[in-house]
Amino acid sequence: MKRMKRLHGVTLLVIAAAAIAAGVWFLNGGPGEPAAQTAAGGSGQAAGGAQAAALAEPPREGAVRVARDAAGLPPPVGDRPPRTVVVELTAVELDGQLMDGITYTYWTFDGTVPGPMIRVREGDTVELRLTNAPGNIHPHSIDLHAVNGPHGGGSATQVLPGETKAFRFKALNPGLYIYHCATPYVPAHIANGMYGLILVEPAGGLEPVDREYYIVQGEFYTDLRPYQKGHAQFHAEAMWQEIPNFVVFNGQFNALTGDHRLTARVGERVRLFIGNAGPNLASSVHVIGEIFDVVHKEAASEAATNIQTTLIPAGGAAWVEFTVDVPGEYTLVDHAINRALGKGAVATLYVEGPENPEIFEPLDPER
Repeated sequence: MKRMKRLHGVTLLVIAAAAIAAGVWFLNGGPGEPAAQTAAGGSGQAAGGAQAAALAEPPREGAVRVARDAAGLPPPVGDRPPRTVVVELTAVELDGQLMDGITYTYWTFDGTVPGPMIRVREGDTVELRLTNAPGNIHPHSIDLHAVNGPHGGGSATQVLPGETKAFRFKALNPGLYIYHCATPYVPAHIANGMYGLILVEPAGGLEPVDREYYIVQGEFYTDLRPYQKGHAQFHAEAMWQEIPNFVVFNGQFNALTGDHRLTARVGERVRLFIGNAGPNLASSVHVIGEIFDVVHKEAASEAATNIQTTLIPAGGAAWVEFTVDVPGEYTLVDHAINRALGKGAVATLYVEGPENPEIFEPLDPER
């Protein structure tokens, strides 16, 4: 295995200087003082204020759907021996739809939020190559919580626009792990959408289930609130105060509802891989109308059973499993409930199949 050279202090200073020039190093403020302006040079007014809404740019033309559908994940590894796996990711900055009527300039891995789910086996050697797209403005990098090594790969992948960096690591510990950008100012890179999950399956693979879904919660610190209109700007003061106007699953307000909802049939076993990118808030994950048969809390190998709500820390992940017994629409929420009903952290699971009155039956009160 090749040994990767560490970045020297001079290189890190160059990257820091680039971040400063881009307006993201401490967001125009030091680590001990609140920032006075947004990264885009805004007023620094409290997020969601009337002035911010009045001054908002119109929604950007050509903004795309950045939110990743929950079914977009690779197949199970299964029972195979360890091998070398090559993973190629590209940092892409682009305008996307935060919700109807509001656009936002996202920083992403491969153009979606979250980035692609990486799926490997315990004992695999992973060669990761990160390219920073030539049209980008900011430096980027990647830190994978599954890595045993300095900065999780972050120091080896500090990459300027148009460059590619790479490193190699061995996946030693099975589990489900967050990955995210680790370029200063790190919270801004995470809050702008640069995160995803890497699953390291144990030897022999996971037990098969009928459905698997991929969901990551994240916060967006913007100068617009839900249902206002315009192109939202990153809001430095809101980040400093840790008060996001949007808390969402998969990068967009109500991203996993309607045409993009999760689906299953009665009797099927469902597995949810759930991450919490933060960068600041914990997540209280709950499916209204279901009880988790199995929860791998913080993605531990050992499972807990019969859990109503599971807490996922910022920078953490868990996977849950349950069998659906009754048809209908089930709602996945962050049960810090204003985030679901007000800020967008909601998804729906639509279940088809025969009724089961032994388990659930609406009653006529007049009978």
